[in-house]
Amino acid sequence: MLSMIMMSIDMKWELKEMMDSLISAPKYHLALEGCLLMCLLWLIFHKSYKPEASKLTEKEKEDLINEWTPEPLVPETPADHYALNPRIVTSKLGKRIVVDGTDCLNLATHNYLGFVENDRCIESAIKGLRKYGVGSCGPRGFYGTVDIHLELESRLAKFMGVEEAVLYSYGFSAISSAIPAYSKVGDLIFVDEGVNFAIQQGLLASRSKIKFFKHNDVEDLHRLLSEQADIDRKNPKKAKVTRRFLVVEGLYINYGDICPLPQILELKKKYKVRMFIDDTCGFGVLGANGRGVVEHFGVDVADIDMICATLENSMAAYGGFCCGTSFIVDHQRLSGLGYCFSASLPPLQAAVALSSLDTIERDNSVIEKLRQNCQIMHSLLKNIPHIAVFGQTISPVKHLRFANQNGDHKLVTHKLEKVVTYAQERGYALTVSRYLDQSEHLLPEPSIRLIVNAILTEQEMKASALMIGQSFEFVLN
Repeated sequence: MLSMIMMSIDMKWELKEMMDSLISAPKYHLALEGCLLMCLLWLIFHKSYKPEASKLTEKEKEDLINEWTPEPLVPETPADHYALNPRIVTSKLGKRIVVDGTDCLNLATHNYLGFVENDRCIESAIKGLRKYGVGSCGPRGFYGTVDIHLELESRLAKFMGVEEAVLYSYGFSAISSAIPAYSKVGDLIFVDEGVNFAIQQGLLASRSKIKFFKHNDVEDLHRLLSEQADIDRKNPKKAKVTRRFLVVEGLYINYGDICPLPQILELKKKYKVRMFIDDTCGFGVLGANGRGVVEHFGVDVADIDMICATLENSMAAYGGFCCGTSFIVDHQRLSGLGYCFSASLPPLQAAVALSSLDTIERDNSVIEKLRQNCQIMHSLLKNIPHIAVFGQTISPVKHLRFANQNGDHKLVTHKLEKVVTYAQERGYALTVSRYLDQSEHLLPEPSIRLIVNAILTEQEMKASALMIGQSFEFVLN
């Protein structure tokens, strides 16, 4: 009872103070507060104007429907487009290949070491098929992991000289899943403008801020890193929470050249960025033992945060992998979408990859033979009139263009298709480089992508160079 009396006295005292404050307050102050209160009440209770929608008659509705023309789901495709007229292969994709019924020397597929027809690899595939069946039918975390996956991951890590490796069931998904697993909204990625489409899709999925530098231009990369350092100094709070990545290819599939890794590493260390390398074309090719661009330049693999590669080229298997420290790799097992949600690599393909790895570890002479063939083919092509050869001497990926290449992209591509057709009819399989023209960040110039492999003889390469020269001359004349 006493407490209630005290509360009543307090309330009366507070009310008296409020009244005294109002009486003593300036009149203009009270008027202003009154106006603000009226405005607030008006906003709360005011009904917005809603014009009455005019109703259409049935005839007007029918007219609108008849006039509406839906946009096509896909753009109109010309009848002569290559996608509507594919070349059909009816044989192994080995040294020789049957294309549209014509037996051809294969200069088009990425069978660098010739393992597609390797007897050991074929036998390993058959044994794997009999033991494990044709597929896994489940992601790695849902009964899709079998012992041979773990064995291959362990062997790849040991081969690359790193702590751990993680397998993906599709080569394209390795780098395109790895990038967004680490780089998120608000992060920053420095990228060579000539990177392949898989990397571009990974950049898009990351939703990070992307800064492209000119292809293989270390000075341009230095400029971008320096500019970013100046920005960071002005806003250290934001810089502290922004992660920075650098993404390059070891051997560029769209250009046939090798990244200047030692110079890039100097900038990586100076500006403290995390570095990812997609060595899809360099794995099994570059370096004395085929360990890729890192071995080629003799740099310390520990300086690279992550290396990705595919098993679909030199290993003649399927899938891809990423490797690095256990800390880096374990994160992908929970965040790499291509790993978490795709059915795992068919075990028989893991068996093929293990067999290919055994072969080059047992005897790396096939890698040296590939390097010699690349050099021979490069010198032969360089001496052909009307042809410009792009790509480094030791690269198995060569891009052939007209020496005086003029005209728009479609016109030049059409001429190169004629070169391919002329060569195919005479027993040589070539291919025009294909791109998603509207989706590429930097659309490369049209070219014929010629692939050298280790099982070509010198006589076959001389005959190929002669036929290629005749094909270009035929189209030009």
